[in-house]
Amino acid sequence: MGKTEDGQPLLSFQVLTDTHVTADGDHVYNRNFGEALRQIRELAPSSAGIMHAGDVTDHGFPAEYAEFRRIWNEHRSGLPDLAMTTGNHDVSPGEWEEQVKRFLEVAGLSDSYDAGSLDFAELSRLWEEHRDSLVGMSMLPGDAGPDGPNDPIERFLNETGTVAPYHDLWIGGYHFIFLGTERSLMLYCSLSNGQLQWLDEKLKEGSPDRPTFVFLHQPLKNTVAGSSEAQGWHGVVQDDELRAALAGHPEAILFTGHTHWELETPNAFYDGGGELPAMFGGASVAYLWTDADEHKDGSQGLFVDVYRDRVVVAGRDFGKGEWIDDARYELRYPRAAAPISPL
Repeated sequence: MGKTEDGQPLLSFQVLTDTHVTADGDHVYNRNFGEALRQIRELAPSSAGIMHAGDVTDHGFPAEYAEFRRIWNEHRSGLPDLAMTTGNHDVSPGEWEEQVKRFLEVAGLSDSYDAGSLDFAELSRLWEEHRDSLVGMSMLPGDAGPDGPNDPIERFLNETGTVAPYHDLWIGGYHFIFLGTERSLMLYCSLSNGQLQWLDEKLKEGSPDRPTFVFLHQPLKNTVAGSSEAQGWHGVVQDDELRAALAGHPEAILFTGHTHWELETPNAFYDGGGELPAMFGGASVAYLWTDADEHKDGSQGLFVDVYRDRVVVAGRDFGKGEWIDDARYELRYPRAAAPISPL
């Protein structure tokens, strides 16, 4: 039991995140994305879909979306459909220093901090302190408000053909749910009460005996690698509310991006702590981050195979063209009494 009659999985798909495509066609990020698609086509000819967990582009610029489409169109023959959600880089356009400057202006901190010298740890601390007052304010420059013609969320939807900030689809009898920010914030995502209620309803549509796959760019605090309070790469404004919506659904699996943490780290997955679904950080196609809190050149993603009684998640190093031995996991179903285990 657990396979089709020929031993193949019932469903296979891939999870990519943080491609950070730039306007420069020869940029390493762009080449990494093309190589990831090439390997998926070669290794998973029966794939049912490629799921992208956000930061499609590096700055949310139109020229970057054009380059994203060029790469996708160049490689799409023999590939399945691509479904995606937004990342913070997609919805907060501009160079990093410009975004930090805007944050300091909106938070009323311009006289106390210099945007050019503020390190990430301090920025994360300030964001935590001021996030409640920022949620209702636009982080967009000038007069480009959340409903204006330059709204980056609308631009993302139009440029990628995504139907809405949050949406779902069914593939082969399995439910795929995509969550996404409804505010153009620099680091965090903000989920409306309507989206959280929608998620609660959608999770109830599935069966407790088979997985439901959920995708969001930012991870919950203190879950996967990079999301601890000290590391600062969590980023859901409604962290408590999202936990409450996910609680009681051990059959779900949450895939996130944002941290870029390499898949070799012991905390690339979070087992749910007995209360929440299993969670996987998807690393990054563009570049990686390490437990030493350092940048690392590289490109990684996840391959997921679904059987009748289990889900197997395998990490792929696209840069090396190798499977990652320390990033292969098996989740048994039904999940209530079946903890996650490395293979």
